[in-house]
Amino acid sequence: MRALFLLFIVMPILEMFILIQVGSVIGAWYTIGLVLFTAVVGVNLLRRQGMSTLMRAQQKAQAGTLPVSEIGEGLLLAVAGALLLTPGFVTDTVGFALLSPGVRSSLAEVIAQRLVVSGAQAYTQNTDGDRASNYSGQQAYTRDGHEIIDAEFEEVKERDEIERKK
Repeated sequence: MRALFLLFIVMPILEMFILIQVGSVIGAWYTIGLVLFTAVVGVNLLRRQGMSTLMRAQQKAQAGTLPVSEIGEGLLLAVAGALLLTPGFVTDTVGFALLSPGVRSSLAEVIAQRLVVSGAQAYTQNTDGDRASNYSGQQAYTRDGHEIIDAEFEEVKERDEIERKK
């Protein structure tokens, strides 16, 4: 939380400092043009890579597999788009880095692994304190090793008694 707060304080100051420095060297209008140019180029690259990622996700979904890495890459592409539309050279640098397929796929893999690990450890508890189920799709067991089977049942005593009387 503190790091995020510092990021929101330090980042704009750093961006303003760099924009002023670049503007003093090449001029204000060229600096503004350069910022607009990087935004336009970034958005065009983002559109192409976003469509490519969407196509791969659809192919995996049609093949019956979960497109986990494509979802992570799509999330990182959204972050890259936001950074590229934010005026500044530092945010543009990070945004272009996220547009790089190697950097993006590596980060998406790390994110996916962390999500899988956190999902595998998320359990609900039944009234006895035993693990009732988990969200990772793995089978759950009670403390004494019995497999837990999730099912619904209905007692039909009345129907059985009526049938016996006949």
